[in-house]
Amino acid sequence: MDFALNLLTQVLALTFPSPAHQHCLSLRSSLQLENTTILGVSYHASPSKLKTLGVCQSAAGTSVPLCRVQFQTRTSESSGITAEAWLPDEWHGRFMAIGNGGLGGCIDYSQLDHGSALHFATVGSNNGHDGDTALPFFNNPEVLTDFSHRSIHVQSLIGKQIVQAYYGRPHSKSYYLGCSTGGRQGTQSALKYPDEFDGVIAGAPAIDFTHLIHWTGMLSRYIGAPDASSSPAFIPLDLWQLIAAELLRQCDALDGVLDGIIADPDACDFRPEALLCDGKKEPCLTQAQVGALRKIYSPLYGPEGEMWYPRFSPGSEKSPLLSFALSGQFPAYPEEWMKYVVLNTSFDASTYGLKDGILIASTDITDVATFSGDLSAFRGRGGKFLAFHGTADPIIPSGISKRYYDLVARTMGMPATSMDEFYRFFVVPGMDHCSGAAFDGVHHHIGQVKSGANANESSSHVVLAMVDWVEGGVAPEEIVGRDEVGTKRRHCRYPRRSVWDGEFICV
Repeated sequence: MDFALNLLTQVLALTFPSPAHQHCLSLRSSLQLENTTILGVSYHASPSKLKTLGVCQSAAGTSVPLCRVQFQTRTSESSGITAEAWLPDEWHGRFMAIGNGGLGGCIDYSQLDHGSALHFATVGSNNGHDGDTALPFFNNPEVLTDFSHRSIHVQSLIGKQIVQAYYGRPHSKSYYLGCSTGGRQGTQSALKYPDEFDGVIAGAPAIDFTHLIHWTGMLSRYIGAPDASSSPAFIPLDLWQLIAAELLRQCDALDGVLDGIIADPDACDFRPEALLCDGKKEPCLTQAQVGALRKIYSPLYGPEGEMWYPRFSPGSEKSPLLSFALSGQFPAYPEEWMKYVVLNTSFDASTYGLKDGILIASTDITDVATFSGDLSAFRGRGGKFLAFHGTADPIIPSGISKRYYDLVARTMGMPATSMDEFYRFFVVPGMDHCSGAAFDGVHHHIGQVKSGANANESSSHVVLAMVDWVEGGVAPEEIVGRDEVGTKRRHCRYPRRSVWDGEFICV
């Protein structure tokens, strides 16, 4: 019955198109945008399943009536982006650009739907190439430049022009939302294009990217990759449950309550020697395995003893993403980065080490590292920056977000009270990488629900919290998460931390 009704609705819409439908389709001939080709324009009056662009997924869904515009824009003679603008019927005057993940060649359709459902005109792109791979960067620095910073800038410039053409007026405020690589892109936008957005939301940002790539490779090397199965230091994935239990035994109570969460990984002084066999019954760890853990849970340092990257976060061992760097195989991202960006030739992971980290950093011609602390231009024009990071993130440790906040404070000579004017960073105890799925607002996650319960509570939704901050001058003091039964937990802005005092409070 539902299928028949939906089919009838679509037939009637095609036979008797609404004014919104007609106006949407008129964009096919009316849009004349620099270096841009319109790939398609379609109107969707009811929730629909759409065929997607690119190689990353085959279909996506809409939640609200909207006009969909697909386009390609050349960014140089040898590069360009493929993008989509989703323009909801009920528009509140706001523009939103969304970012990417991983090595960045996938349009994030879930966030296109998320933004349009919140009544933002929302634009996302493929970041200048198709697929989650570095291969398109091979001998093409222009494509790498799109990945580094240009794709978000171009998708926003063109997207804002499409918004004005469709609605007949410009946007009132401009926002950015992204996590992981998307968090890095948002940070880079605030640094390089400070007039682009009024508010930037950067989750689990992959900043200091060149050192992050190297750190990922080194984690695998600590346990013997790429031939880990023959290494005495190899730690099989099933043994990580033992390590996780010992970490909780040593560090769970540091926030005042035993709840299976290490709220502040930096406070956890993990002693892996407690897991040594030494006559104990299995499961236990050998001396070589304990030695590998010491390296994993220590920061990564450079040739002069300078800190390159924070340690692996205690408390993230149960994540299904643990295998990304700790399966025993050399990870795909550093391997592809070495092959297609740094060396442009063959690569031998069995010799990977410090020399490669130096080489990755020294060949960063597009500033993909994204680790400048000078946000003065963004602050000067009134921009607001909201970052969040889960403490149980095994891919990008939350320590990097703390380190970046401190870098900005030092660079700009600002105490935390002054930083609060434009930059707020929220630590989310127990949250996995970008919450692991669709920012669903549960207890271990930041509150970024798509719709339904809590969707109109800015304290439980980072996008609405940012809108309140930009448009109402009400800065977020805390972000509230909830568990499956509705129990709340306050997520604190750095440098405050979450502790138990009969309930969770920020101190």
